[in-house]
Amino acid sequence: MATYQDQQDRQDDDSGSEASSVLHNGSVISTVPDRHGFLGGSQYTPEPKTTVPASVILRREQKWLSMLSTWEKFMTRHYKKVRERCRKGIPASVRPRAWLYLCGGQLVLQQRSDLFAQLATQNGDPRWIDDIRKDLHRQFPYHEMFVDQDGHGQQDLFTVLKAYSILNASVGYCQAQAPIAAFLLMHMPAEQAFWCLVSICDKYLAGYYSQGMETLQVDGDILFGLLKKVSPSVYKHLKIEPILYMTEWFLCVFTRTLPWDTLLRVWDMFLCEGVKVVFKVALVLLKFSLSRPGVLKKCPSMYETLEVLRNPPHSIMEEEFVIHQIHRLNLTEEDFEYEHQRQLTKRRANQENVRRNQR
Repeated sequence: MATYQDQQDRQDDDSGSEASSVLHNGSVISTVPDRHGFLGGSQYTPEPKTTVPASVILRREQKWLSMLSTWEKFMTRHYKKVRERCRKGIPASVRPRAWLYLCGGQLVLQQRSDLFAQLATQNGDPRWIDDIRKDLHRQFPYHEMFVDQDGHGQQDLFTVLKAYSILNASVGYCQAQAPIAAFLLMHMPAEQAFWCLVSICDKYLAGYYSQGMETLQVDGDILFGLLKKVSPSVYKHLKIEPILYMTEWFLCVFTRTLPWDTLLRVWDMFLCEGVKVVFKVALVLLKFSLSRPGVLKKCPSMYETLEVLRNPPHSIMEEEFVIHQIHRLNLTEEDFEYEHQRQLTKRRANQENVRRNQR
Protein backbone atom coordinates (compact mmCIF):
# COMPACT_ATOMS: atom_id res chain seq x y z
CA MET A 1 0.00 0.00 0.00
CA ALA A 2 1.37 3.41 -0.95
CA THR A 3 2.56 5.75 1.78
CA TYR A 4 2.29 9.50 1.61
CA GLN A 5 5.88 9.76 0.42
CA ASP A 6 5.04 7.53 -2.54
CA GLN A 7 2.43 10.06 -3.65
CA GLN A 8 4.77 13.06 -3.90
CA ASP A 9 5.49 12.80 -7.61
CA ARG A 10 1.80 12.62 -8.43
CA GLN A 11 1.12 15.63 -6.21
CA ASP A 12 3.91 17.61 -7.86
CA ASP A 13 2.39 16.88 -11.26
CA ASP A 14 -0.89 18.37 -10.05
CA SER A 15 0.67 21.34 -8.27
CA GLY A 16 -0.20 23.67 -11.07
CA SER A 17 -3.92 23.09 -10.58
CA GLU A 18 -5.85 25.83 -8.86
CA ALA A 19 -6.49 25.21 -5.16
CA SER A 20 -10.02 25.28 -3.84
CA SER A 21 -11.60 24.63 -0.47
CA VAL A 22 -14.44 22.62 1.02
CA LEU A 23 -16.19 22.38 4.38
CA HIS A 24 -15.11 19.34 6.40
CA ASN A 25 -16.45 18.67 9.92
CA GLY A 26 -17.21 22.36 10.35
CA SER A 27 -13.78 23.55 9.16
CA VAL A 28 -12.70 24.92 5.80
CA ILE A 29 -9.94 22.82 4.26
CA SER A 30 -8.12 22.88 0.95
CA THR A 31 -8.79 20.28 -1.73
CA VAL A 32 -5.11 20.42 -2.68
CA PRO A 33 -2.73 19.08 -0.01
CA ASP A 34 0.46 20.88 0.85
CA ARG A 35 3.82 19.25 0.26
CA HIS A 36 3.42 17.16 3.43
CA GLY A 37 -0.14 16.02 2.72
CA PHE A 38 -2.04 18.43 4.96
CA LEU A 39 -5.34 19.85 3.73
CA GLY A 40 -5.77 22.32 6.58
CA GLY A 41 -5.16 22.86 10.26
CA SER A 42 -2.16 24.42 11.97
CA GLN A 43 0.31 22.23 10.07
CA TYR A 44 -0.90 23.32 6.63
CA THR A 45 1.93 25.12 4.81
CA PRO A 46 0.92 25.98 1.24
CA GLU A 47 3.93 28.12 0.41
CA PRO A 48 6.83 26.22 -1.19
CA LYS A 49 9.90 25.74 0.92
CA THR A 50 13.18 27.31 -0.18
CA THR A 51 14.83 24.32 -1.74
CA VAL A 52 18.37 23.06 -1.51
CA PRO A 53 19.99 22.99 -4.96
CA ALA A 54 19.17 19.80 -6.86
CA SER A 55 22.85 18.97 -7.25
CA VAL A 56 23.32 19.07 -3.45
CA ILE A 57 20.25 16.87 -2.89
CA LEU A 58 21.49 14.35 -5.44
CA ARG A 59 24.93 14.24 -3.84
CA ARG A 60 23.40 13.71 -0.39
CA GLU A 61 21.10 10.97 -1.72
CA GLN A 62 24.06 9.14 -3.22
CA LYS A 63 25.97 9.35 0.06
CA TRP A 64 22.99 8.00 2.00
CA LEU A 65 22.40 5.16 -0.44
CA SER A 66 26.06 4.23 -0.11
CA MET A 67 25.80 4.25 3.70
CA LEU A 68 22.61 2.21 3.73
CA SER A 69 24.17 -0.46 1.50
CA THR A 70 26.85 -1.08 4.16
CA TRP A 71 24.92 0.15 7.17
CA GLU A 72 26.43 -1.98 9.92
CA LYS A 73 29.95 -0.94 8.94
CA PHE A 74 29.06 2.74 8.88
CA MET A 75 27.32 2.71 12.24
CA THR A 76 30.18 0.74 13.82
CA ARG A 77 33.15 2.52 12.29
CA HIS A 78 31.86 5.88 11.10
CA TYR A 79 29.09 6.87 13.50
CA LYS A 80 30.23 10.51 13.61
CA LYS A 81 29.83 10.73 9.85
CA VAL A 82 26.30 9.31 10.09
CA ARG A 83 25.50 11.82 12.86
CA GLU A 84 26.88 14.70 10.80
CA ARG A 85 24.71 13.75 7.82
CA CYS A 86 21.62 13.37 10.02
CA ARG A 87 22.22 16.86 11.41
CA LYS A 88 22.35 18.27 7.88
CA GLY A 89 18.98 16.68 7.16
CA ILE A 90 18.22 13.36 5.49
CA PRO A 91 17.00 13.70 1.88
CA ALA A 92 13.24 13.10 1.66
CA SER A 93 13.66 10.31 -0.89
CA VAL A 94 15.71 8.15 1.50
CA ARG A 95 14.32 9.37 4.83
CA PRO A 96 11.86 6.46 5.42
CA ARG A 97 14.54 3.83 4.83
CA ALA A 98 17.12 5.79 6.83
CA TRP A 99 14.78 6.12 9.82
CA LEU A 100 14.09 2.39 9.76
CA TYR A 101 17.82 1.64 9.80
CA LEU A 102 18.72 4.31 12.35
CA CYS A 103 16.27 3.06 14.98
CA GLY A 104 17.18 -0.61 14.44
CA GLY A 105 13.75 -1.44 13.07
CA GLN A 106 15.13 -2.97 9.87
CA LEU A 107 17.22 -5.48 11.81
CA VAL A 108 14.31 -6.59 14.01
CA LEU A 109 11.98 -6.77 11.00
CA GLN A 110 14.39 -9.19 9.32
CA GLN A 111 14.73 -11.28 12.47
CA ARG A 112 10.97 -11.43 13.18
CA SER A 113 9.54 -11.07 9.70
CA ASP A 114 6.23 -12.85 10.40
CA LEU A 115 5.40 -11.34 13.77
CA PHE A 116 3.57 -8.19 12.67
CA ALA A 117 1.24 -10.16 10.41
CA GLN A 118 0.48 -12.52 13.29
CA LEU A 119 -0.22 -9.68 15.72
CA ALA A 120 -2.42 -7.94 13.16
CA THR A 121 -4.81 -10.91 13.11
CA GLN A 122 -5.20 -11.09 16.91
CA ASN A 123 -8.04 -9.39 18.75
CA GLY A 124 -6.07 -7.63 21.47
CA ASP A 125 -7.10 -6.58 24.98
CA PRO A 126 -10.60 -5.01 24.78
CA ARG A 127 -9.70 -2.13 27.12
CA TRP A 128 -6.81 -1.06 24.86
CA ILE A 129 -8.80 -1.67 21.69
CA ASP A 130 -11.59 0.63 22.86
CA ASP A 131 -9.11 3.38 23.77
CA ILE A 132 -7.31 3.06 20.43
CA ARG A 133 -10.54 3.31 18.44
CA LYS A 134 -11.54 6.46 20.34
CA ASP A 135 -8.23 8.14 19.47
CA LEU A 136 -7.96 7.30 15.75
CA HIS A 137 -9.88 10.31 14.46
CA ARG A 138 -7.85 12.71 16.62
CA GLN A 139 -4.55 12.01 14.88
CA PHE A 140 -3.80 14.68 12.27
CA PRO A 141 -7.43 14.87 11.08
CA TYR A 142 -6.48 17.35 8.34
CA HIS A 143 -3.87 15.09 6.76
CA GLU A 144 -5.03 13.33 3.61
CA MET A 145 -4.06 9.94 5.05
CA PHE A 146 -6.31 10.32 8.09
CA VAL A 147 -9.12 12.60 6.93
CA ASP A 148 -11.34 9.64 6.02
CA GLN A 149 -12.58 7.59 8.97
CA ASP A 150 -12.77 4.48 6.78
CA GLY A 151 -9.56 5.19 4.90
CA HIS A 152 -6.43 3.07 4.93
CA GLY A 153 -4.60 5.60 7.12
CA GLN A 154 -6.85 5.13 10.14
CA GLN A 155 -7.03 1.38 9.48
CA ASP A 156 -3.24 1.05 9.43
CA LEU A 157 -2.97 3.23 12.53
CA PHE A 158 -5.37 0.97 14.39
CA THR A 159 -3.44 -2.13 13.34
CA VAL A 160 -0.05 -0.71 14.36
CA LEU A 161 -1.24 0.47 17.78
CA LYS A 162 -3.14 -2.76 18.45
CA ALA A 163 -0.10 -4.83 17.49
CA TYR A 164 2.12 -2.91 19.90
CA SER A 165 -0.40 -3.27 22.74
CA ILE A 166 -0.30 -7.04 22.23
CA LEU A 167 3.47 -7.26 21.84
CA ASN A 168 4.16 -5.24 24.99
CA ALA A 169 1.18 -6.13 27.15
CA SER A 170 2.81 -4.68 30.29
CA VAL A 171 2.58 -1.22 28.70
CA GLY A 172 -0.42 -1.79 26.47
CA TYR A 173 -1.54 1.45 24.86
CA CYS A 174 -0.80 5.06 25.79
CA GLN A 175 -2.57 7.93 24.04
CA ALA A 176 0.73 9.64 23.26
CA GLN A 177 1.80 6.70 21.10
CA ALA A 178 -0.91 7.48 18.54
CA PRO A 179 0.58 10.67 17.01
CA ILE A 180 3.99 8.99 16.82
CA ALA A 181 2.53 5.99 15.00
CA ALA A 182 0.53 8.25 12.68
CA PHE A 183 3.62 10.33 11.95
CA LEU A 184 5.58 7.20 11.05
CA LEU A 185 2.78 5.93 8.81
CA MET A 186 3.03 9.10 6.75
CA HIS A 187 6.49 7.94 5.75
CA MET A 188 6.43 4.15 5.55
CA PRO A 189 4.20 1.05 5.31
CA ALA A 190 2.46 -0.28 8.41
CA GLU A 191 4.92 -3.08 9.18
CA GLN A 192 7.93 -0.77 9.05
CA ALA A 193 6.09 1.87 11.08
CA PHE A 194 5.28 -0.78 13.68
CA TRP A 195 8.90 -1.79 14.20
CA CYS A 196 9.98 1.86 14.38
CA LEU A 197 7.29 2.43 17.01
CA VAL A 198 8.51 -0.60 18.98
CA SER A 199 12.05 0.74 18.93
CA ILE A 200 10.98 4.24 20.00
CA CYS A 201 8.72 3.05 22.84
CA ASP A 202 11.00 0.32 24.16
CA LYS A 203 14.45 1.80 23.52
CA TYR A 204 14.47 5.55 22.91
CA LEU A 205 11.68 6.40 25.37
CA ALA A 206 11.87 3.33 27.61
CA GLY A 207 9.68 3.74 30.68
CA TYR A 208 7.85 6.82 29.39
CA TYR A 209 4.57 5.02 28.75
CA SER A 210 4.52 2.88 31.88
CA GLN A 211 2.03 3.54 34.65
CA GLY A 212 3.22 6.28 36.97
CA MET A 213 5.61 7.59 34.28
CA GLU A 214 8.45 7.81 36.80
CA THR A 215 11.06 7.90 34.03
CA LEU A 216 9.33 10.89 32.46
CA GLN A 217 9.25 12.67 35.83
CA VAL A 218 12.97 12.07 36.32
CA ASP A 219 13.70 13.41 32.83
CA GLY A 220 11.57 16.46 33.62
CA ASP A 221 13.77 17.17 36.62
CA ILE A 222 16.88 16.64 34.47
CA LEU A 223 15.51 19.10 31.92
CA PHE A 224 14.95 21.69 34.63
CA GLY A 225 18.46 21.15 35.98
CA LEU A 226 20.00 21.63 32.52
CA LEU A 227 17.95 24.80 32.07
CA LYS A 228 19.97 26.45 34.85
CA LYS A 229 23.04 26.29 32.63
CA VAL A 230 21.26 27.16 29.38
CA SER A 231 19.19 30.10 30.64
CA PRO A 232 19.61 31.11 34.30
CA SER A 233 16.94 33.84 34.09
CA VAL A 234 14.28 31.44 32.79
CA TYR A 235 15.37 28.82 35.32
CA LYS A 236 14.92 31.31 38.15
CA HIS A 237 11.44 32.27 36.94
CA LEU A 238 10.13 28.79 36.13
CA LYS A 239 8.89 27.57 39.51
CA ILE A 240 6.54 25.03 37.96
CA GLU A 241 6.68 21.25 38.03
CA PRO A 242 8.31 20.25 34.70
CA ILE A 243 5.68 17.57 34.14
CA LEU A 244 3.16 20.38 33.53
CA TYR A 245 4.91 21.76 30.45
CA MET A 246 7.19 19.05 29.05
CA THR A 247 4.94 15.98 29.05
CA GLU A 248 3.50 16.36 25.56
CA TRP A 249 6.84 17.46 24.12
CA PHE A 250 8.60 14.34 25.35
CA LEU A 251 5.83 11.73 25.08
CA CYS A 252 4.92 12.76 21.53
CA VAL A 253 8.47 13.77 20.48
CA PHE A 254 7.13 17.18 19.37
CA THR A 255 4.75 15.72 16.76
CA ARG A 256 2.01 17.92 18.27
CA THR A 257 4.19 21.00 18.63
CA LEU A 258 6.66 21.80 15.86
CA PRO A 259 6.06 22.90 12.26
CA TRP A 260 6.47 19.97 9.92
CA ASP A 261 9.77 20.93 8.29
CA THR A 262 11.30 21.47 11.72
CA LEU A 263 9.84 18.22 13.02
CA LEU A 264 11.40 16.19 10.20
CA ARG A 265 14.84 17.63 10.89
CA VAL A 266 14.47 17.01 14.64
CA TRP A 267 13.49 13.39 14.00
CA ASP A 268 16.48 12.89 11.69
CA MET A 269 18.68 13.73 14.67
CA PHE A 270 16.51 12.07 17.32
CA LEU A 271 16.64 8.65 15.66
CA CYS A 272 20.41 8.95 15.35
CA GLU A 273 21.38 10.52 18.68
CA GLY A 274 18.52 9.53 20.97
CA VAL A 275 16.48 11.32 23.60
CA LYS A 276 19.15 13.98 24.22
CA VAL A 277 17.84 15.67 21.07
CA VAL A 278 14.40 15.92 22.70
CA PHE A 279 16.01 17.60 25.73
CA LYS A 280 17.85 20.06 23.50
CA VAL A 281 14.75 21.06 21.53
CA ALA A 282 12.84 21.51 24.81
CA LEU A 283 15.61 23.73 26.16
CA VAL A 284 15.52 25.88 23.01
CA LEU A 285 11.73 26.30 23.35
CA LEU A 286 11.97 27.11 27.05
CA LYS A 287 14.79 29.60 26.62
CA PHE A 288 13.43 31.53 23.65
CA SER A 289 9.75 31.42 24.63
CA LEU A 290 10.40 33.07 27.99
CA SER A 291 13.59 35.09 27.51
CA ARG A 292 12.17 37.44 24.89
CA PRO A 293 12.05 41.07 26.06
CA GLY A 294 9.18 41.74 28.45
CA VAL A 295 7.79 38.20 28.47
CA LEU A 296 8.73 37.30 32.05
CA LYS A 297 7.07 40.47 33.35
CA LYS A 298 3.87 39.41 31.60
CA CYS A 299 4.01 36.00 33.32
CA PRO A 300 3.57 36.69 37.05
CA SER A 301 1.87 33.37 37.71
CA MET A 302 1.91 29.76 36.60
CA TYR A 303 -1.12 30.33 34.36
CA GLU A 304 0.51 32.95 32.11
CA THR A 305 3.78 31.04 31.98
CA LEU A 306 2.11 27.81 30.87
CA GLU A 307 0.11 29.69 28.22
CA VAL A 308 3.36 30.98 26.71
CA LEU A 309 4.94 27.52 26.74
CA ARG A 310 1.89 25.89 25.20
CA ASN A 311 1.97 28.40 22.35
CA PRO A 312 5.59 29.18 21.49
CA PRO A 313 6.01 31.92 18.88
CA HIS A 314 6.32 30.49 15.39
CA SER A 315 9.57 32.34 14.79
CA ILE A 316 11.44 30.27 17.38
CA MET A 317 10.10 27.01 15.93
CA GLU A 318 11.32 27.62 12.38
CA GLU A 319 13.55 24.88 11.03
CA GLU A 320 16.81 26.77 10.64
CA PHE A 321 16.41 28.61 13.95
CA VAL A 322 15.79 25.44 15.99
CA ILE A 323 18.60 23.46 14.37
CA HIS A 324 21.03 26.35 14.75
CA GLN A 325 20.17 26.89 18.41
CA ILE A 326 20.42 23.17 19.19
CA HIS A 327 23.98 23.16 17.93
CA ARG A 328 24.77 26.34 19.88
CA LEU A 329 23.73 24.86 23.23
CA ASN A 330 26.78 24.62 25.43
CA LEU A 331 25.95 21.15 26.76
CA THR A 332 28.29 18.17 26.83
CA GLU A 333 27.68 14.48 27.39
CA GLU A 334 29.15 15.02 30.84
CA ASP A 335 26.52 17.67 31.60
CA PHE A 336 23.73 15.22 30.79
CA GLU A 337 25.31 12.42 32.79
CA TYR A 338 26.02 14.65 35.80
CA GLU A 339 22.45 15.95 35.90
CA HIS A 340 21.06 12.45 35.43
CA GLN A 341 23.04 11.09 38.39
CA ARG A 342 22.20 14.15 40.50
CA GLN A 343 18.48 13.73 39.97
CA LEU A 344 18.58 9.99 40.64
CA THR A 345 20.47 10.60 43.89
CA LYS A 346 18.01 13.30 44.89
CA ARG A 347 15.02 11.06 44.11
CA ARG A 348 16.46 8.15 46.10
CA ALA A 349 17.06 10.43 49.07
CA ASN A 350 13.47 11.70 48.90
CA GLN A 351 12.11 8.17 48.73
CA GLU A 352 14.21 7.17 51.72
CA ASN A 353 12.88 10.12 53.71
CA VAL A 354 9.32 9.10 52.89
CA ARG A 355 9.99 5.55 54.08
CA ARG A 356 11.50 6.83 57.33
CA ASN A 357 8.48 9.02 58.00
CA GLN A 358 6.15 6.08 57.41
CA ARG A 359 7.84 3.92 60.06
